[in-house]
Amino acid sequence: MKLAISLCAVTMLGVGAAQAQVDLSTYADANGNLDVQALTCAQLAGTWQEDADFLTVWYSGWYNGLADYSKMKLDRAKELEHRVIVYCKANPKVKVIKAMDINIKAMRKEAGIKVVDEK
Repeated sequence: MKLAISLCAVTMLGVGAAQAQVDLSTYADANGNLDVQALTCAQLAGTWQEDADFLTVWYSGWYNGLADYSKMKLDRAKELEHRVIVYCKANPKVKVIKAMDINIKAMRKEAGIKVVDEK
């Protein structure tokens, strides 16, 4: 009986972990371009962890570039990456760009950083 219960538990764990991950290129157009403003949290959460990490770092760099800020604070960037991925798993219909915006603003607020154009 214990063996049967253990086997069922292992099988159930395997079913939950068997969610298919896809390559980032799945979301690219025919020319291989990825529309970063259209990508959803479900798509980010559905790709490989390495691709999700890559994308969140890219988005972070993009935001810094828009702000004409050329430095990267590594610990903050890693924290933002983690927060965005967690947020996206909980909010699959939200665009990744919106998830980035929400989490960047939250981190700025927590750190007491004020940006002129933010309300």
